[in-house]
Amino acid sequence: MSFNVGDNVGPYKIIEQLGQGGMATVYKAYHAALDRYVALKALHPAFGEDVTFSARFQREARVVAKLEHPHIVPVYDYAEHEKRPYLVMKYIEGDTLKARLNQGPLTTQEIEKVVDTVGSALAYAHKQGILHRDIKPSNVLVATDGEMYLADFGLARIAQSGESTLSSDMIMGTPQYISPEQAMGKKELDDGTDIYSFAVMLYEMVVGQVPFSADTPFS
Repeated sequence: MSFNVGDNVGPYKIIEQLGQGGMATVYKAYHAALDRYVALKALHPAFGEDVTFSARFQREARVVAKLEHPHIVPVYDYAEHEKRPYLVMKYIEGDTLKARLNQGPLTTQEIEKVVDTVGSALAYAHKQGILHRDIKPSNVLVATDGEMYLADFGLARIAQSGESTLSSDMIMGTPQYISPEQAMGKKELDDGTDIYSFAVMLYEMVVGQVPFSADTPFS
């Protein structure tokens, strides 16, 4: 089943749908007990029925919840509603870096801010042994006050232990941004794969387009 506007999902009331990806849908929700809005990321029903995948999704929540950095969107909660797992995260009022790029070239100050904030967030995650694996403009949130946040560690992987939160036979990431080794499906990835994607994103911010364009990872 899908969540609809007005539905109560645990203690959270669905306000609107914010976005949808291959594995999950993100909603804006209201938590009355704490009088605040949150972002609720719910697995698509088909994935929720897979017990193994649901367990991986819960491990994802535990991994990301350990990250405490001012420019990483924090996880508040994990639960299930009618057998559909969901994460609850901080709601960031604003838009994505991708939307900002679509409006025109970034200023030097904006580019420097991305380097400082997202770069520091990524460096922090790497020190914790966690890879993002999907660095791209749509995963950088730009708040209305100008602050920037790295979001969606849904592809996060604990690099040191080699434990992936997603199926090992899936090549995850976005073709235009993923590193060659990630595109080849290599299991043993290190910080370099995120740094490559970050560099591609920076190139796009400066030049106005990605250095390579393809529809599939191998292209």
